[in-house]
Amino acid sequence: MKIATFNINGIKARIGALTDWLDEAQPDVALLQEIKSVDEAFPREHFEERGWQVETHGQKSFNGVAILSKLPLEDVTRGLPGDDEDEQARWIEATVIGESHAVRLCGLYLPNGNPVPGPKYDYKLAWMKRLEARARELLASEMPAVMAGDYNVIPQAEDAAKPQAWIEDALYLPETRAAFRRILNLGFTEAFRARTQGPGHYSFWDYQAGAWQRNNGIRIDHLLLTPQAADLMTDVQIDRDIRGRDKPSDHVPVWIDLAA
Repeated sequence: MKIATFNINGIKARIGALTDWLDEAQPDVALLQEIKSVDEAFPREHFEERGWQVETHGQKSFNGVAILSKLPLEDVTRGLPGDDEDEQARWIEATVIGESHAVRLCGLYLPNGNPVPGPKYDYKLAWMKRLEARARELLASEMPAVMAGDYNVIPQAEDAAKPQAWIEDALYLPETRAAFRRILNLGFTEAFRARTQGPGHYSFWDYQAGAWQRNNGIRIDHLLLTPQAADLMTDVQIDRDIRGRDKPSDHVPVWIDLAA
């Protein structure tokens, strides 16, 4: 079961690039972030004609998450529990049915949090508390589960080409990284770092100042696995070269293979 996460930075602007990557990479499930589209305007027929089941949780012009799946999906839910007044579309869940295992997939777009300090950073930390609560529930269920998406968290200095440039940024503040570690320390495996160590591995390059050409990137797209899912993992990769194509997203796909 190949599961990918991809912040596409606008489904309408990136539909060609996304389709090309899907055709090449052949994931079984793609968790998308920043679709920037209401549900009714998502080009679902385009993907359904290619064999994808499409589930969206959209919002006009901002945010928005989606699941594209070649495998059966069950029990789709939308919205991160814990705040009934939160109107931002940042969370979608479904159970995907594999050949040997059912896996609970959570696609997330964690708040950026800038500028700091301020209400946007307060919202980020509150959202991460809700994420921790949901993570505890997923662990308690004892089924394979994956929380994947754009976390807007640089976990360690080695996850940025120029860590000093991010010292005062919401993505790298000590409180942000501590909140991320609290979730990991519940018993989750951060898929990429379980297999690949050291600096130089990024999933985001800004459009400004030649960041891609200079390889001035950061790694903020993560897949967190419950122990039951981690036991099934056979591979994890970053599809880095996608960033150098025409009309790219500023993020690239990160994917895992599970023996499921």
